[in-house]
Amino acid sequence: MGVRRKMALRFDLIIFTILLFASPVLSDLILSKVDRRIDLTSQIVRITSTLKVENEGSEPVSEVLLAFPDLQVKDLALLKASPHEGKGKVKSLSASLPVENVKPNGMPAALTFYAVKLPKALGKGDSYTFDVLAVFAHALRPFPEKITQADIQLVVFQESAFYLTPYVVKVQSLSVKLPESRIESYTKLENTKIHGSEIKYGPYENLPSFSYSPIVVHFESNQPFAVAQEVVREIEISHWGNVQVTEHYKLVHGGAQNKGEFSRLDYQARPTIRGASAFKYLIAKMPPRVHSVYYRDEIGNISTSNLWGDSKKTELLIEPRYPLFGGWRTAFTIGYGLPLKDFLFELEGNRFLNITFGSPMNELVIDNLIVKVVLPEGSGDISVSAPFPVNQWEETKLSHLDLTGRPVVVLQKTNVVPEHNQFFQVYYKFSKLSMLREPFMLIFGFFSLFVAGIVYMHVDMSISKSSAAYLARLQWDEVSMMCWVKLQSSMKIYTLD
Repeated sequence: MGVRRKMALRFDLIIFTILLFASPVLSDLILSKVDRRIDLTSQIVRITSTLKVENEGSEPVSEVLLAFPDLQVKDLALLKASPHEGKGKVKSLSASLPVENVKPNGMPAALTFYAVKLPKALGKGDSYTFDVLAVFAHALRPFPEKITQADIQLVVFQESAFYLTPYVVKVQSLSVKLPESRIESYTKLENTKIHGSEIKYGPYENLPSFSYSPIVVHFESNQPFAVAQEVVREIEISHWGNVQVTEHYKLVHGGAQNKGEFSRLDYQARPTIRGASAFKYLIAKMPPRVHSVYYRDEIGNISTSNLWGDSKKTELLIEPRYPLFGGWRTAFTIGYGLPLKDFLFELEGNRFLNITFGSPMNELVIDNLIVKVVLPEGSGDISVSAPFPVNQWEETKLSHLDLTGRPVVVLQKTNVVPEHNQFFQVYYKFSKLSMLREPFMLIFGFFSLFVAGIVYMHVDMSISKSSAAYLARLQWDEVSMMCWVKLQSSMKIYTLD
């Protein structure tokens, strides 16, 4: 079955390659140098490409096209372009180049294209170097798909040794970084070298446009395949000094599914052998000065968690009630409070919340992320600024002491990876007088309660003085008074004796 699957996979790639060779050359741009680095050390695939483009034509060019197969685009979580600042240098988010989806004429239907806007148009003979980061979720396929508790996890990754592009490439190279040095198999081409856990292809020279050479790497990867099918983050703002964050997780192990029986004894005795592909904890990196942290599941509070931090960061290590093997699921909730002054600011009469979008969990893939920002009652003129496209709508939440409800901004995104954990802003207007609404409601409520008590104690609530209830009450008062008088008389006699 495995051999047939690989043969079918390679056959599809060969057919795809034949179709690509019929594609036309796009423009007079060429890629004088391409250096690609593929990181497969976790379940999230990150491909960094350094491209040096040159204009050999007479017309200025202001954008460069990037091509991806449609089968690969469905797993594409993030695509980012930025100026190349040299190896080892940190790039600022403000230096990112605009990237948008385009549909150029005459291109293969099996490809999806994105256009990178250059800072300035390239004239004849000009060149420019920039980096492209493509992050993919679910790009690694477990093979075999089912394993026992004692088996290691093997995964398959497929790519092209040649950079898929509508431009001619002068020189290019590719390096594939793996988590372990154990490699079951990999495609061997000309100029292929392996150094420990890294496979290098190239350099290759003078490649025509849309060159494609399929490669398949089958390797060991026992890293946690933590996949959240859904995460709901609720961020509630209180102008009395706190931001409360509550996160609900539906988690599944997205690796090779576990088959056969599970032995707790074998796992505890040799967890690295009898559970190499399982994971039993997650680490969440939270902002500094976090407080009131809790972690619970559907049953109740879970005490198997550790929290530590300093002035720069706070880390929470949480453990589910059982280790997660392939296909196993769990659900839990974490919550924490943050100082309001660290995340809420004022600008030109408007207030805005500046907080991170994604989950604080390390190397977590989220299939569907819903972020709800609950604003104070009375907020208006609401707008959102996010660093990437999101679905957006508004709701209303009724809470304690609310009259009309609190406005809720809802943001939704699929295929979320740690690179999406960037700051976004929610702008709104809020009158300071509205902060007095709840205190006045509390004062008025207590005052009304006391007044009602006083009235109840001093007002005769009977309907009529001739009613049976009123007459019975008078008789009871008379009997009570007579009993009291007799009791006092007996007490005096006893004292004289």
